[in-house]
This record gives sequence, structure tokens and C-alpha cells, in this order.
Amino acid sequence: MYGKCNNYNFHGHNYELVVQVIGEIDPESGYVMDMKLLSDLIKVEILDKFDHKNLNLDTEEFKDINPSAENIAVVIYDQLRAKLPNHLDLRIRLYETERNFVEYPVI
Repeated sequence: MYGKCNNYNFHGHNYELVVQVIGEIDPESGYVMDMKLLSDLIKVEILDKFDHKNLNLDTEEFKDINPSAENIAVVIYDQLRAKLPNHLDLRIRLYETERNFVEYPVI
């Protein structure tokens, strides 16, 4: 993903995304959520839209907002939250570097 900064030609980041789904374990399936379904959801709703894109120029979501790590985490949260069942809680952790990350929502 690439974001606007002081560099005229933008700069890119290799973010690491951690998606945490929290809820009760379903007694029938043994899952909180099937990880394959979550993986597919992340691919369609997040990776296909944002991976290897200039977020400022190539996405509607960041047309009018700065693609800071904080704003990216909120957008990812909103995209996934809309597709998850209401009984599940969601937390996003987005690493910009090994030591620099943001979490949303704040608890």
C-alpha cells in the first residue's frame, strides 16, 4: 500500500494485518468463526481493494482522508464489521513496522 507523505512520489509500506474475532465457541462447529471464511472475507474486502495500491489515488476509501495507519485500521474495521455477524466482536491490529502498530477499536 502506498500513502501520500512529504515525498512527492508517495511512499509505500508493507503492513502486517492481524484480525481478531472474539466470541463464544459454537458447540456444533467448535469454532468462534471458520478461519477459511474469515480469510476469504479479508481477501475480498481488504486485500483485493488495498494491497499494492496507491491508497490516495486508487481507492475511494482514502480519496478524502489521509491513509495513516490509524485511518487504515478504522477503514479495515468498518469494512469487516459490516460483513460479520453481530454477536462477534472484532479488533484490528495493523503493523507499520515490527515495533510500530495501531489497534482499533481502543479498549
